[in-house]
Amino acid sequence: MTEPEKITIVEGPTPTFELVSDPWLHSIIESPLPSRVAMCRVRAFNGPALVERCYRAWHAGEPIYLEYRDEEGLTDQASIIAVRWVEQQEGDTLFLWVRLEESEIEIEFDIDLDDFDFDDDSEDTDLGSLF
Repeated sequence: MTEPEKITIVEGPTPTFELVSDPWLHSIIESPLPSRVAMCRVRAFNGPALVERCYRAWHAGEPIYLEYRDEEGLTDQASIIAVRWVEQQEGDTLFLWVRLEESEIEIEFDIDLDDFDFDDDSEDTDLGSLF
């Protein structure tokens, strides 16, 4: 049995995965394990060649994986289900849609506390009256 095809991130930080909910993606992620689709952006030296590798693997009925280092520095991988590349001034950018098992997903909230007014001068609410 041959080793599965991979696109490996050689250097740089751990990719940031953004959960997506486009309806067309749900039709291609059927799996016995609960999973979600996430998208990440990766800079690439030759985007068209990497997209071609994905197409060849899929055409042969084989999976292709994104291999990367996680936050702890350990090697991890995610199954690539869709790919697109865009040429930019800094170089090619790959947009990779990957399948993540729900057990692997961590949700991070970025809240700016400056957006909240904690010094509200309105009348205090008696919390006892709410119950």
